[in-house]
Amino acid sequence: MKVAVVGATGLVGTQMIRVLEERNFPVSEFIPVASEKSVGKKVLFKGDEYAVIGMQEAIDRRPPIAVFSAGGGTSRMWAPRFAEVGTTVVDNSSAWRMEPGIKLVVPEVNAHVLEKTDKIIANPNCSTIQMVVALVGLHKAYKIKRIVVSTYQSVTGTGKKAVDQMMNERKGITGEMAYPHKIDMNALPHIDVFLDNGYTKEEMKMVNETRKIMEDDSIRVTATTVRIPVIGGHSEAVNVEFEKEFELSDVFKILENSPGVIVMDEPARNIYPMPIVSHNRDEVFVGRIRRDETQPKTLNMWVVSDNLRKGAATNAIQIAEYLVEKKLI
Repeated sequence: MKVAVVGATGLVGTQMIRVLEERNFPVSEFIPVASEKSVGKKVLFKGDEYAVIGMQEAIDRRPPIAVFSAGGGTSRMWAPRFAEVGTTVVDNSSAWRMEPGIKLVVPEVNAHVLEKTDKIIANPNCSTIQMVVALVGLHKAYKIKRIVVSTYQSVTGTGKKAVDQMMNERKGITGEMAYPHKIDMNALPHIDVFLDNGYTKEEMKMVNETRKIMEDDSIRVTATTVRIPVIGGHSEAVNVEFEKEFELSDVFKILENSPGVIVMDEPARNIYPMPIVSHNRDEVFVGRIRRDETQPKTLNMWVVSDNLRKGAATNAIQIAEYLVEKKLI
């Protein structure tokens, strides 16, 4: 199968290539694609070097599938052109996520919505992905009424420029700034742009995407998203109120049996999820599971996942795997 990776030289694109290798995705022809300034650069796939090509040349090769991580503007322009020649696009940008008629998919949660006619499929926001993977089993059992989530997000979510800023600050080097403030030894309650309602775009992504993926507009979600100086994964403090009462022992069982979830919850032994644990892993790690003692039917939990892997690249490749398995491409 011909597989195109669009944005092959970026942080997420590089991870997509790695995940394709690791999961032995059935690639008969590997097509790395990027912007004109990167055309001709070499990337490695399964030990062989491939030259990066431009968009139109990739379209002309008519790959059955293309995984995109090239930014919203690029996706808006080029994803429909790939789709026109029969390519199924799995897009990691925010461009199509809330578009009516475009499926927003986390395979462990709602892969069942995919059909052969879906030629552009949206990959959700990284912080949304890990939260819904952790919550879907509990939602089925107890029905979620309201989620209050605070995130602690890795600089890798912004990209290489942000990682460089943090590392430069650690070395005392003045360099290009990805953020309006210093990030090392700091925390920025500011991810993406601020909107008229006082929330950031990242916070509203978590609100709207959660409802769409869970197929339940009645779920109330409020979020505060924070950038912290770590590499390895995003962390979330999630407070979730259910319609039905639960037993804590049953919550543990549901989470332990949830696809893609690893429970790490032994506080007496200092065992709980951390970004350093999730780094280069594909699972969603859940710990600090406990009742909210201030109101009934409410749970607190701590959710951690590698934002470049499950939060982006791995989720996209899992969508592609599902399409192949179900013969939808």
